Formats: sequence, C-alpha cells, structure tokens
Amino acid sequence: MKEQKVPVAMVDAEAKVVYYEYDGFEINTLLLTFKEKRRALSTIEGCKKIEYAINTFVPSPLSARTMKNYVAFRKRLLHTLGIPYGVAAVLSTGVSMENLAFSKLSFEDFEVCCLATAGAAHNALRMGVDSAHWVERNGNYIYFSGTINIILLTNAWFTVAAMARAIINVTEAKTAVLQDFNVKSSMAPEHQATGTGTDNVIIVSGVNSALRVKCLGGHTKMGELIAVSTRQAVAEALRRQDGLCRNARLEH
Repeated sequence: MKEQKVPVAMVDAEAKVVYYEYDGFEINTLLLTFKEKRRALSTIEGCKKIEYAINTFVPSPLSARTMKNYVAFRKRLLHTLGIPYGVAAVLSTGVSMENLAFSKLSFEDFEVCCLATAGAAHNALRMGVDSAHWVERNGNYIYFSGTINIILLTNAWFTVAAMARAIINVTEAKTAVLQDFNVKSSMAPEHQATGTGTDNVIIVSGVNSALRVKCLGGHTKMGELIAVSTRQAVAEALRRQDGLCRNARLEH
C-alpha cells in the first residue's frame, strides 16, 4: 500500500491517505488513527468508541456492488486495512481523497479540525422540498456518486449532547457554502440545494477532560470554530471536486 500523510497536526491523531487495490479497483482511503480510544458520533453508526475514523473513495462501478450489502463491504474494507471491525467509524463516497480538504482552527487551548470531501454535481437536493425515492429494504439501497462527507476532530472532551449539537453546526455551515456557491437541486434547478442526498458526518471527541464542553450553540466560541472550519473545508473540497467558486452556478 502507498501512503501519503495529511498534515492535520492534532494532538494524539495521525492522518494519512492510503492507496490500494480492492476487488480489482484502485481506491484510496483517508485513515485517521488515534493513540487511545475516542468517543464518536456517526450519522451512519451512531455513538461508539473508536480508534480509527475513515472516509473511503468508492468508484461508481464498485459502489453498485458495495451498496447491495454495505455492512459486509465495511467489514471487508477494514479487514483489507488490517483494522478490527468494532473500533472504526467509516464513511464512503464517490469522491477521491485526492480532493480531500481540511481546515484547522484554534482559540486559546481549544482546537478543531474539519476534514471534508464534497461532490454536488449529481445528487444535490433541497431538503423538505425535493421528493425522495430511496426505500430501505434490509439495508439495501441504490447509490449515487457525489456526497459531502465531514469528519470533525477536536482536542476538547464533548458530551454526547455536544456531539449531537455539533452536527447542527456542521450542517448549517455546509448549507451556507452551497448557498455561497449557488448550487441548485439536481431534481429541481429552481431550488437552492441544502446538501446532497447522501451526506454524512462523524464527530470525534477529544480525551482532555480539562477541556470539557457541553454547549456548542452558535453563540459559543467552540460552536463558531466548528462552523468556520467546516465552511472552509467544504468550500475548498467543492472547489477541488467540482471546480466551484463563490456565487458560481451549478445546475443539473
């Protein structure tokens, strides 16, 4: 396997992109490794303690297979990487990690780092307006390329409530970027997109109990750091993947 380090410079966390072959396809994976287990909240797997956080590129021809049994894919992917199944939180996307972007911010002793991949050219939508057509049956779905995946790291110890609130900050910041870039819904181009139909988030708490945080509202400094780092990372990720810039118009 070929590896390339990602210079996130977070305490007790290492980030790298790993390049390897999976089922005859060349794929790449963002692998975050922590020196001790961390509490995390994933929009796919819920609350869990993890030693690794992962965002993996899945090419469209491969995704048609993996989505038929996503749990089995996740297990096999981790086995390929030499990681036990129970200690990792995993995201997947049709966006290559070559277009990964990250933003790290700090205030006094507090640090936040957002790592994002973003593609909005195929399945952007306006939540609450556009119709949905996916029906989950025994965990199986159809799959679209694209997706905005976000992994948020911090050195502070977040309560579960704070991790849940962080998802609101991340989501609102992501939507603000789509508005800045004038991204329109794939289904109804007259509508502003609020995200894609497959976006996911992992919030990873720090382990420093001296930096305990339980409130992350928009008026808090940590809430601001989360939102700004997310906005910066998602904006750069969209520039890299879709060539977007502020007030550009992406219609479908």
